[in-house]
Amino acid sequence: MAEHGHGHGHGHGVSATADRRLLTAALLLIIGFMGAEVAVGLIAHSLALISDAGHMLTDAIAIMLALIAMRIAARPPQGGFTYGLKRAEIISAQINGITLLLLSAYFVYEAARRLIAPPTVAGVYVVVTGLAGIGVNIVATWLLARANRASLNVEGAFQHILNDLYAFIATTIAGLVVWLTGWSRADAVAALLIAALMLKSGWGLVRASARVFMEAAPAGINPAEIGRRTAALDTVVEVHDLHVWEVTSGYPALSAHILVTPGADCHAVRLAAERLVREAYGIEHTTLQVDHASPGVLSIGRTEDPRPDHCADPHGPAHHGKGMGRERSEAQAASPAIGEQPGEPDVSEIH
Repeated sequence: MAEHGHGHGHGHGVSATADRRLLTAALLLIIGFMGAEVAVGLIAHSLALISDAGHMLTDAIAIMLALIAMRIAARPPQGGFTYGLKRAEIISAQINGITLLLLSAYFVYEAARRLIAPPTVAGVYVVVTGLAGIGVNIVATWLLARANRASLNVEGAFQHILNDLYAFIATTIAGLVVWLTGWSRADAVAALLIAALMLKSGWGLVRASARVFMEAAPAGINPAEIGRRTAALDTVVEVHDLHVWEVTSGYPALSAHILVTPGADCHAVRLAAERLVREAYGIEHTTLQVDHASPGVLSIGRTEDPRPDHCADPHGPAHHGKGMGRERSEAQAASPAIGEQPGEPDVSEIH
């Protein structure tokens, strides 16, 4: 008997409730200030200001991609896209992360060049612009903090603007040093700090989005632990073909094949497994196949993988449950296998 259970949680990824007006307001604020910062940076010969503007450009790109991804991901599943286009946000996060990495490399190069041959920097312009940037980023951070940050690229945009706030603080301090002491290399040092922040943010986005593309288990979720806990449910003999992945950020999914003892209630086991992964791991979208175990699974001294009885291409580790131990212990008591003493625990694992 096979039972297929589906717990649907399709509202996890890019939420339709995300406030686009907040994102749009932050975008306009950043674009306006970014243009002014580039102009002042060129006048003041400040790499720190120009690198800040470059960081704000990536912030603007992140927000624009987030807005586009929201609209694309909101489209219902159709045709060959059975999950819809929810991974549009992951594509935007990947692009944004790569852009940050490239910009950080460029600013490291420019900062190193200016450390060797520092230009004259107008410190007062840097201080004034830095203070203005701190105010703008505080407002932009507040706007994005109120938006729905369940999607990876919206959270990434928030983190970028937060890092930009730190960068403006560093730029302002560098401007003060140049203004009060005349040490122009402080500008290049601040640019290096900003590049480090960009590198950290970019790498975090690339790594997180790559995990989704590679269909790795969500961070913080251990599939082996889920397999063991599911196998420990009453009457479960074995759990295999267990897969845990993310359709998009905040939208985990799970599938597995569960074998239960002959005569057990497959429907009840499926409900118990769904409740376990939902309450303990927050996984609401599940596809579980529950079957009665064949005699081959419970036989003593088996030498072949019994799962082909149920699976055309079984793979991955098998997690054995209490049902396996009870059925086999009863069989062992009646007829122990050669070389196996009655009552010995089963320590085999099928791969």
